Amino acid sequence: MLRVEALQIRRGRKIVLADVSLDLLPGQVLGVLGPNGAGKSTLLGALCGELPPDQGKVWLDQQELKGWSGSQRAQRLAVLPQSSTLDFAFRVEEVVGMGRLPHQTGRVRDEEIIQAALQAADVGHLSGRSYLALSGGERQRVHLARVMAQLWPGEEGQTWLLDEPTSMLDPLHQHTTLQAIRTFADRGAAVLVILHDLNLAARYCDRILLLSQGRPHALDSPARVMRPEPLKAVFGLDVLVQLHPERGHPLIIAR
Repeated sequence: MLRVEALQIRRGRKIVLADVSLDLLPGQVLGVLGPNGAGKSTLLGALCGELPPDQGKVWLDQQELKGWSGSQRAQRLAVLPQSSTLDFAFRVEEVVGMGRLPHQTGRVRDEEIIQAALQAADVGHLSGRSYLALSGGERQRVHLARVMAQLWPGEEGQTWLLDEPTSMLDPLHQHTTLQAIRTFADRGAAVLVILHDLNLAARYCDRILLLSQGRPHALDSPARVMRPEPLKAVFGLDVLVQLHPERGHPLIIAR
């Protein structure tokens, strides 16, 4: 389990993230929402060890994150950044296979996992194609398959950190991507996902963290967080909130 205690991050003299304490729970998806500049990507950077905290600690199980070796950490913690730079003409399955590098499970097993991850991310039809020939949305789904392969098939003790995995996707693939993420969590993995779409977060997340100006504004279930008052306070947006007629989760409608 990944745990944060009293986290604070500075950039120069400015505190960009403060007073963050939370647990990523097995089997749950935590959605992180907030306007641009709220500290969402900074939080993810601290949770994956890229940004050392100025105050507070990040724990993976019973050991501080900084105490884990790179290979040990990669077997338990997978990160999908907001943008992934890759400038070589690897085939799609080779990109996905990069997720297996921390493991020593053998070529046959790795091939099975790569194919399963390709299908789960709905990019199996892209096998054999050059990564550089893909659209932005296709590349994003290939990288989703890569981090799936890294922790396949998902289980308790593993953690996913995903930064805007739906940003380049059409509506259908936004839902297929979040359904795949939801399935990973249902197998026991803990997931943190940064999103901008309020309704997608309300549908697929178990808990929501609202960030505002680098500090938590709310952390609770979608039903408690996705209300007009906190959404107005954080986003400056007037909304109506109704229950989805079939699924029962909050449905947010801009006024």
